[in-house]
Amino acid sequence: MPPSKPTPWWARAVRPARPPLPWALMARAAAGMAVPLTAGLLAHRLDLGVFAGLGAMHATMNDRAEPAHQRATRIATAVLASALGMLIGTALQHAHASATVLGGALTLTAFASGALSATGPRGSAAGMLLLVSAALGSGMPPPHPWWAAAPMMLAGAALVVLLGLPVRSDHRSGSDPRNRALAAVYEALGRTLADLGTAQGAASRQVLTARLNQLQDLLPNPAHRTNPQALHRMYEAALAATEAATGLLWAWRPVPAEVAEVPGRLAAAVRRGGGEVAVPDWGPDTPARQALDVALRAAADTVAGRPTRIGTAPASPPDPWRLRARLLSRPSVRYGLRVALCIAVGAVVTANYPLSKSYWVPMTIAFVLKPDLGSVFLRAVSRAIGTVLGVVVTAALLSLTTNHWALTAMAALCVALLPYATAAHYGLNTVVMTPMALVLLQLGGQSSAAEFWPRVLDTVLASAVVLLFGYLLWPERPRHRIEPRLVAATTALRAYLDATTQDGRTQVWLRRTAYRSLADARQEVRQGLAEPPPTGRLAEQWLPATAALERLGGAVAAFAAQIRYGGRVPDPAETERVRRALDELTAAAREHRPPTRPAVLPTAPHDPALSALGRAADELEILLRKR
Repeated sequence: MPPSKPTPWWARAVRPARPPLPWALMARAAAGMAVPLTAGLLAHRLDLGVFAGLGAMHATMNDRAEPAHQRATRIATAVLASALGMLIGTALQHAHASATVLGGALTLTAFASGALSATGPRGSAAGMLLLVSAALGSGMPPPHPWWAAAPMMLAGAALVVLLGLPVRSDHRSGSDPRNRALAAVYEALGRTLADLGTAQGAASRQVLTARLNQLQDLLPNPAHRTNPQALHRMYEAALAATEAATGLLWAWRPVPAEVAEVPGRLAAAVRRGGGEVAVPDWGPDTPARQALDVALRAAADTVAGRPTRIGTAPASPPDPWRLRARLLSRPSVRYGLRVALCIAVGAVVTANYPLSKSYWVPMTIAFVLKPDLGSVFLRAVSRAIGTVLGVVVTAALLSLTTNHWALTAMAALCVALLPYATAAHYGLNTVVMTPMALVLLQLGGQSSAAEFWPRVLDTVLASAVVLLFGYLLWPERPRHRIEPRLVAATTALRAYLDATTQDGRTQVWLRRTAYRSLADARQEVRQGLAEPPPTGRLAEQWLPATAALERLGGAVAAFAAQIRYGGRVPDPAETERVRRALDELTAAAREHRPPTRPAVLPTAPHDPALSALGRAADELEILLRKR
């Protein structure tokens, strides 16, 4: 069959995701915005209500369906940084800082924002809002007294946190986000088992990896008092079953339909809070199938509350909020300088052109220049287009009414759509966020509909600054984003392979770490595919390597099953071939040499009498062979 024509990069860029509607987050967001604005209207202090609504919006941007302590910590970290930025901005405005002083202060804040953003997920959210709020505070008319803006933002965010707390003590499994995430893992596992031996298997396994990543983020520490040991044992059982399914997926070997239905019943039992789940006696006839049978029975035991031995040797999971880099390390300083340069250029632009709302330019730069949130190129283009559409929507709405109560309803509706829009596409996020911001400005008495169109010019200028100085002219090239992820993935896979061959036990946590690294690499490649050349071309060149590494992970899982259940153990020479191929691929990534040969896709089940690693070595060697 001839290869299908590759999808153009622009088609990938505009394609939105289709996430489910997060009704609980949307309801909290709407109430969090409506309550402070309504209180401000009733108390005739709409200026305070606007800033409280702004704090609620920033809290909504960081709201997730997760345990209460993690959710509160996530929101608090981001909104405290936002309030600090607002205090800096309003203090500069209150002191009547000159354009030079204001530009210098925002540039320094931008450096701190960028350096903080490079430290990890929490730092990323906090760093962005620090700069966004500093820019807003420097231009928006402050409330009376001027310092009340920051405390009101904290009050609005606190309301969102309180709205997410359970109204009563409810320990049912269905109400715990961790149990819902575990059920989603089992559902994805069932889909993967159903797709074994089909072309859809790889995509199903990628969904399963994503679900495991989400669950892992909700279980940062098994020793934490809010992380029940029973739940952690169920997580370990799910990891073991996933490893067995990965080995079967690599081998293109299906399982009976009644076996593929077991994870779905496990998911239903998890949502009920436990219960018996029967595993059929299906007579597994290969090591990988035996591994799946044992793992499913262990999972059924954990769901039923019976003690069981998982048969794994997992280490304590790393905290997903750990620092990726120290605050003043080379990566954080480099990114801080990148953001500071763009803000400095933006300050020069705003100082030399008569912009009615000069703070819109640095605020837009802060939103766009976030590589950890996706392609900078795509975000800049989407921001400009989304702002145009958002301004059109806002102008149409305000041509109908400027009544404060109607505007309050509009703001609540926009912020309610924000959780869904953020998950679907950045352009849609901007289409929703722009009317919300402009309506808040209108409520604060700072704009009229006629003044909204200059926001399009501001956004285009800011996006142009980011594209030119933060993307095209910045010395960082696409390879600095894609190839380090591949190096991390190959290193993690080698550690998983070494652990499996050295002690003969399945190191499930090492496999989990390897697959998370592979997911990060695949995500970086996918983001590159949505950009024009040379980034898109480089991503296409590395795409076969990510597919080969994912299949290698399945081969190692199958090899682990062979060791445990009496299959053929490969010769040390075959294992050494895989190590050499991994080392060569690692060196190629470090030296910016993408493989030039296509990946070899399996077309038939793997013979269990042969070495899983031997076939994986063949695939890697073909991939790396020079033309």
